[in-house]
Parts: sequence; structure tokens; C-alpha cells
Amino acid sequence: QVQLLEFGGGLVQAGGSLRLSCAASGRAFRSYAMGWFRQAPGKEREFVATISGSGGSTNYADSMKGRFTISRDNAKNTVYLQMNSLKPEDTAVYYCAAAPRFYGIDYEGGYDYWGQGTQVTVSS
Repeated sequence: QVQLLEFGGGLVQAGGSLRLSCAASGRAFRSYAMGWFRQAPGKEREFVATISGSGGSTNYADSMKGRFTISRDNAKNTVYLQMNSLKPEDTAVYYCAAAPRFYGIDYEGGYDYWGQGTQVTVSS
């Protein structure tokens, strides 16, 4: 069983930055690929980024490439999402998720554990 807790969301102006963190409980954190997803009001949840268990492999949704960076610290059981050049359309609830596999995946069905989400609001 893995429990995930996200924090770091908030209100930011367009062009600003935020760093989200997701702390995981349980053992063998490095055996899980981690992902970030988001859900905007009235829209389906969508993939943002994923990272392998070692942190050596990452993948991003096209609209986030160059602006968002996913990373992890296995010693701290934590995964991060650095978000730069934020836009109003980035406003959403951001979720972290854990998948029992080494390499990350971009579809939510592959993830077994989810956090409760953290709200990110970008004002124009």
C-alpha cells in the first residue's frame, strides 16, 4: 500500500512558477514509477508527466514540454513537479500517482495509487 500526499499548489500570476511536491509513504518507493496528472473544471483528467523509478527516464505531455520538469528524490520518498511559465489554462487540480513498474506511463489506468490532489490556479 502506498499513500500519496501532494502539496505546493496555490494561486500564481501568469508567467509565474510553482513547485509541487508529492510525499509517499510505504516501502520501496524506487520500485514505483510516478506520474503527475491534472483535471481542469469540466474536463477529463489528463497526463502531465511521468518519471521512472530511478529518475533516469522522464516523459511529458506535449503542452508541458519545456515548461514543466518532473524529478524525484528516492531518499525522501518524494516526487516533484516544477512548473514554469504558467498559463491560465494550467489551472487545474494536480494529482500525483504511483505505478508498480519501473518505467513511467502516460495513461492513468496504469497507476494504482493516487493522491487527493492540490489546486493550482493561474490568474491572467
